[in-house]
Amino acid sequence: MQRLIRIGSLAAFVAATVSCGDVARDGRSPVYLVIDQLQGAPGSKPSNLTSFMISSVVTAVTTPPPCAPTTPCLVVYNDVGSVTLRAPLKDVVSTTTPSAPTSNNEVTINRYHVSYRRADGRNTPGVDVPYGFDGAATGTVVAGGSLVLGFELVRNVAKEENPLVRLVGNPAVITTIADITFYGADRVGNAISVTGSMQVDFGDFRNQ
Repeated sequence: MQRLIRIGSLAAFVAATVSCGDVARDGRSPVYLVIDQLQGAPGSKPSNLTSFMISSVVTAVTTPPPCAPTTPCLVVYNDVGSVTLRAPLKDVVSTTTPSAPTSNNEVTINRYHVSYRRADGRNTPGVDVPYGFDGAATGTVVAGGSLVLGFELVRNVAKEENPLVRLVGNPAVITTIADITFYGADRVGNAISVTGSMQVDFGDFRNQ
C-alpha cells in the first residue's frame, strides 16, 4: 500500500511539474497579444476590407485589352487580410497605478499560419477545404501602441487546387472559417502568439 501511495504521489508530482513547465514555456512574456480587428478583402479590391469575406475563385476583368466588357478575361487573384494588434501587460498592478510598458515589452511579429475549417466538420485539406499554409509578415507592436499588419489570407494556388477549382462555373458555395495565428517574440526573446478567426465564403462570384 505504501509503495502504491509513493508511486501515486510521484506521478502526481511529475504531472504537476510538466504542467507548470508548459505554462512557463508558453507564458513567460510579461505581455500578451490581443487582436483588436481582423479583416479580409478580395484581391481584386484590396481596399474593401470587411470582417467576413466573399472570395471569388475567378474574377472577370474587362481591362486592359484584349479584355473587354463583351470578352472579359478570367483572372485568379489572391485575397488579402489585415490585422490590428496590441500587446498589453499581463500585470497591471492596479487600476489606479497601472504598470507602464517599456521597450522590452515591444513585440515583433515575424510569421503567421492560416488554416481553414467548416462548421459541418468536413475539414480534409484538398478535399473539403483549402490547404493551410505558413506566411511571413513582419511588424512591431510598440510599447503602449498598436500595429496594423497586412498578410495573405487566400493564396492564388489554392484557387487552382481542389476543392476550390471545382467551384469554377459551379453555383455551389463553400463556407469556411479561417483561423489565423500570428507568431512573434518580445524584446527579450519570449515567444508569443495569438489566434483570430473570420468567415470566408468561396464561390464563383465573377459577375458580382
